[in-house]
Amino acid sequence: MDFFDGAGTHSVVARPERELPPGGVPAYLAARKTGFRSFVLWSDEHRGARVATVVTRSADGGVATFQVLGPQGELIGTIVREKALRGRGLRTRWTVSQPGGPEMVGYKGRIVWWFVWWLCLPLMVVLVVITVFDSVPGNEGGAARAPRRIRWRAAGRMPLEFRSGGDKLHLHAPEVDWRLGAALVALVRSFSAVNWDGQKT
Repeated sequence: MDFFDGAGTHSVVARPERELPPGGVPAYLAARKTGFRSFVLWSDEHRGARVATVVTRSADGGVATFQVLGPQGELIGTIVREKALRGRGLRTRWTVSQPGGPEMVGYKGRIVWWFVWWLCLPLMVVLVVITVFDSVPGNEGGAARAPRRIRWRAAGRMPLEFRSGGDKLHLHAPEVDWRLGAALVALVRSFSAVNWDGQKT
């Protein structure tokens, strides 16, 4: 997992790995369909040290609550994902909080770009069909991706920002625990086309 701090510095901070239940990969993938996620963030590719663990406290009706725990099991923060049209709005809502801190609320994409995307959807479907039957090399294409940028707000500030370009999290507030940020970007990616934890192997 990598993200940018407020000074524009880029760094790789952790490497995620699924933490499988007793039933192994099949059990994880079955639970995953309900919004369940469970993974470890390691300090390096050799699993030298556990940075944090993400566990699912509840997942039902399109609303999932996750806790981010430290190496000793201490609570780092809580993340709640409310799926679009299932929670409290037309867009997917992400709420992030640290013990004793304010809630940081972010919505996936901007309303105006969602409006444009839905207007263009019929045309994109036609383009996809054309490219499927087009035999000219190099003309492969596809539909434009849905808006994915997320800006978290809290007390008039923007402490966190997930940018679709590069799938990176920008940490604008130094008081936000970087481990919480690393867990957040891993969760956001797991619910996107990246689908890093949804592999069958």
